[in-house]
Amino acid sequence: MKKNPYFRRMKKVFYLKTCDTCRKILGQYDTRDWELREIKINPITEEEIEDMYKLAGSYEALFNKKSNQIKLQELDPKTLQEKDYKELLLDHYTFLKRPVFLTEEEIFVGSDKINLGKLKDYFLSKKEN
Repeated sequence: MKKNPYFRRMKKVFYLKTCDTCRKILGQYDTRDWELREIKINPITEEEIEDMYKLAGSYEALFNKKSNQIKLQELDPKTLQEKDYKELLLDHYTFLKRPVFLTEEEIFVGSDKINLGKLKDYFLSKKEN
């Protein structure tokens, strides 16, 4: 989670509707004032991936290293560089680690415990305000 004072966009969630983990996480929070983006139907744009990069600090942090496309495209993640990650993220929706919660100042990427704890804290802090 990183903060960016120059980021002034609507809150968005990038997810897959066929992903049980995404649905479970989304079901835990009130996202009525969020733009929900199903990335298979409405892929991320270059501008959005740039916004994510600014907050995440790298394209690799956004990259799903468990994507089935890695094997299908015969990629070796150990040889990938930042420009490769960006191209792949824009090329196929399964390369985006998900869900991605993008706020005006923060990003929460993926479903690991640490990230989910920070996401929970974010929603709790907004509830108190």
